[in-house]
Amino acid sequence: MPSYGFLSTHPPTRCGLATFNSALAAELTADGTRGGVVRVTDGRDDQRAGPGVVHTWSARTPAGWRAAAAVLNTFDVAVVQHEYGIYPGADGEDVLPLLRRLTVPSIVVLHTVLRQPSARQRSLLQQIVAVAGAVVTMTDTARDRLLVGYTVPTGKVTVIPHGAAEHAGVPADRRSRPHLLTWGLLGPGKGIEWSLRALARVQDLDPTPTYTVAGRTHPKVVEQQGEAYRAGLHRLGAQLGVAHAVDYQDVYHDEAALGQLIRSADVVLLPYDSCEQVTSGVLVEAVAAGVPVVATAFPHAVELLTGGPGLVVPHKDPAALAMAIRRILTEPGLTVRLGRRTPPPAAHLPWPAAAARYGDLAERLVAARPATVSAVSA
Repeated sequence: MPSYGFLSTHPPTRCGLATFNSALAAELTADGTRGGVVRVTDGRDDQRAGPGVVHTWSARTPAGWRAAAAVLNTFDVAVVQHEYGIYPGADGEDVLPLLRRLTVPSIVVLHTVLRQPSARQRSLLQQIVAVAGAVVTMTDTARDRLLVGYTVPTGKVTVIPHGAAEHAGVPADRRSRPHLLTWGLLGPGKGIEWSLRALARVQDLDPTPTYTVAGRTHPKVVEQQGEAYRAGLHRLGAQLGVAHAVDYQDVYHDEAALGQLIRSADVVLLPYDSCEQVTSGVLVEAVAAGVPVVATAFPHAVELLTGGPGLVVPHKDPAALAMAIRRILTEPGLTVRLGRRTPPPAAHLPWPAAAARYGDLAERLVAARPATVSAVSA
């Protein structure tokens, strides 16, 4: 088995990429395969090296990509998580010289593929794909958007769906009142305000639903705006008369606690404002746990939920959100029918299966390396 060097944000950083990278790294090295994480930080968060971290690339270190590349070259394959905002430089451009400096094959995992990128963002992503050994998108939508909107070699692109913890086996601790749930880092664009307005529209139900909003405010939002978004949600809830029904859990749940919380929900709400989001780990976790989902029409939701285990509604439309919630909570047999809908093949995979596909891809890249390159790097 090849050894793996991972480049990404990583715990103790709390964000979707860090959680994804941690889960993928844990699975790919669970059998004792050698691995190590090159952790990317903004220089302001916790700089301590956690388990598995072999190097920290701080945005405050000039040309820090050189040392990061050197560490990744000590492994057989580099697995690189890509978002425009996590690496130093404009649009995270410093990841490009790092990729060019690698002497080992690389797998670049694209967490965002913009439909209308800036000229710089399009050029940067095209160059990243050109230099990568392989590129992974997590949805067909992201792959199609990449192949149509960017000039990239088709043969490099593989779809491997986002992995999910196996929450379906966690006992469902149902509550006496219908339980609505949203979780993840908070900030403008999360759309919680639309869920609050929808909640106000279903107060005639008996019993009335409760709504849990679990997650801390995104660190970058706190840095720029403090807790203004969260405070605004509290004010809105009070104005709508639903503050008593909303439980804000300002914590970052570990996997066990999150699994119990998800399984206690009757409906997971994803009221996101974004029309660009091609990958949502929260959506995959909810579907994998077998909980009905009501989501706005962001690309991943449209792909996974259309004809699948949930309902898709227009953006910024609390009346539509409320109607979908009402249907799931009151329409006889709807929850069962949604649960029986089979998502597209491999639309949600437990992490061991998802990691196995990364392992297969890595082995193909290593096997395809020219013998002269392998000899030089050895």
